[in-house]
Amino acid sequence: MKCCKGIRLAYTEKAQKIVNALSLEEKVSLMSGKIDFKEVREAIRSKTNQHYNYIPYPAGGLPDYNVPPMLFCDGPRGVVCGTGKSTCFPVSMLRGAAFDTELEEKIGHAIGREVLGYKGNLFAGICINLPYNPGWGRSQETYGEESFHLGEMGSALIRGVQEEGVIACVKHFAFNQMENSRFKVNVDCNKRTEREVFLPHFKKCIDEGAASVMSSYNLYKGTYLGHHDYLLNQVLKKEWEFDGFVMSDFVWGVRDTVEAANGGQDMEMCCTTYYGEKLVNAVKAGKVQVDKINEAALRIIRTLIAFEECHNEVSAGVIGCPEHNQLALQSAREGITLLKNEDETLPFSRQVVKKLLVLGKLGNKAVIGDRGSSEVYPEYIVTPLQGLINAAPDTEVHYYEGMDLEHCKELAKEADAVVFAVGYDYNDEGEYVAEDQNDLYTGAVGGDRVLSLGLHKEDIQLLQEVGPQNRNSVVVMFGGNMIMMEDWIDDVSAALMAYYPGMEGGTAIGEIIFGDVNPSGKLPYVVPVKETDLPQINWNTDYQYYEYYHGYTKLEKEEIKPRYPYGFGLSYTTFKIDSLKVRKDINNITVQFNITNTGKRNGAEVVQLYIGFKNSIVDRPVKVLRGFKRVNLLTGEEKTVEISCRISELSWYNESKNQMELEHMEYEIYVGTSSDITDLIRDKIII
Repeated sequence: MKCCKGIRLAYTEKAQKIVNALSLEEKVSLMSGKIDFKEVREAIRSKTNQHYNYIPYPAGGLPDYNVPPMLFCDGPRGVVCGTGKSTCFPVSMLRGAAFDTELEEKIGHAIGREVLGYKGNLFAGICINLPYNPGWGRSQETYGEESFHLGEMGSALIRGVQEEGVIACVKHFAFNQMENSRFKVNVDCNKRTEREVFLPHFKKCIDEGAASVMSSYNLYKGTYLGHHDYLLNQVLKKEWEFDGFVMSDFVWGVRDTVEAANGGQDMEMCCTTYYGEKLVNAVKAGKVQVDKINEAALRIIRTLIAFEECHNEVSAGVIGCPEHNQLALQSAREGITLLKNEDETLPFSRQVVKKLLVLGKLGNKAVIGDRGSSEVYPEYIVTPLQGLINAAPDTEVHYYEGMDLEHCKELAKEADAVVFAVGYDYNDEGEYVAEDQNDLYTGAVGGDRVLSLGLHKEDIQLLQEVGPQNRNSVVVMFGGNMIMMEDWIDDVSAALMAYYPGMEGGTAIGEIIFGDVNPSGKLPYVVPVKETDLPQINWNTDYQYYEYYHGYTKLEKEEIKPRYPYGFGLSYTTFKIDSLKVRKDINNITVQFNITNTGKRNGAEVVQLYIGFKNSIVDRPVKVLRGFKRVNLLTGEEKTVEISCRISELSWYNESKNQMELEHMEYEIYVGTSSDITDLIRDKIII
């Protein structure tokens, strides 16, 4: 892998020679961004093309020593830079629903090339925060609720980005899963929860070779994460042997010069407030040891010169190129998830559906997600309405937003089929903007879903009253995480979760609804029957305690049946899994099984491996995801498939010994199509 850890460390001697030649002021100059944030804020307010991160944001750089600046490009659904050119991929939550690490690696390559096309060298879009509650406004930027899955998907994106010679920055380290309180909340949990739930996916991405990490705004156990000696120095740099550099989350990610420098913060972004001259003075006053500055300078220089010498050469023509846009379409096709399909309502037949009605305010909108720091500006966006028109050119398609319910009913009765487009957009969820307008910098209006995890009242009423008028109907939901469905799911015949499907999302929706594409997405979260089945959050708080269980592990432990289990998703065909065999070696458990497409359409199935802990002497989940593989099968085709899991992934954290431990016992092995026990076949193995 290009610029992997081993290659980067080979630059240590060269980087150290440069550090030895630098003055204190030169070393400190590497440790801050160079953006005048007042100018950025004014540009945003003036509604010019100079949106947030419209150019790569620079930090450091020493031209006299051939050390390039760090050039920051945000993400994760593409490259934020530029205006009207970047490929806008589906949000990470949809890509998580595809459970396709090979595709995610390809997306990483495309993003890496577009970063280089913008003359950047760092992509800050490896967002792997775990949504403790699905109401978190930026859930869309991450892959789902499961730590193992987050680590696998994040690692795949890292591989793709860094093989292009672009620095991959993992964020936000750590315990960042609230928006409205993100600048003030003090997060707490016990050590076992920290090590088993909230940190493993970060460690996996560091082990994969991520060269940069962004710290988060919040506090953990009373200390700001941008100053956190335990997490930044002791865990990340010492225990995990991270060789790259840490940068702060923007503007408010550093609150104190001395605490941040001593706490392991290598780079203040995106402007210089607490570092620069203040840091130089702190060193001269003996409040920060020069060794801290030397270490940060070494980390920054070593990373930058290693990537400078190994990045690929590309032109600006790669930005938003047809190949990348096609990749965005393929991603949407794979991630959109079919949740209900009563009496095989879908796919619609073009021979039968000659008059199609599209209802809902999102039907003719560009629903691609948040307008915060992750907003991407593509050349075009295919709306759901346009995608349906394109998919069925000979069908008469009518669109109505749905304000007058009586009119909706009449239209539904006259149509051969109805598509409801409902859910959220950037007004409902996304990056939080401080109430103090002087702090405005992204133009976002979202925040957490404070009031409800369900649809808007007008959407619910639309489905309840109009859905029964035409049973040849499908609901297409948009949103960044789980949406409650109990109020209306029985009033419609079919339901798709489209998440925020990117610039080609409308195309994929049309293809799936009319059967050109067989849906194959799987829920990367659980959908409960009641919101109270999930961990409860105070979204406006100074303190939040995180328990050990959340999501599907919480419901399974409490024996609560969800509406839809983790990993669930329907297809237009059927699959059979059998002939399960389990073996182990010194490092791995490997399951082998046969999977057959027993239906009438070609399709893809995501087979999942879960490990159970019934015989554990400590409190553990019923089972956890520890492997998955996406398998494409023609009609009638059978394949023999293997999935492996590292035995170390079965360890638990012993707080009394302050270490991970492996229990030697009999483990349950589950293989199947969702986390629900009825969708799994079983075996066991002794370790």
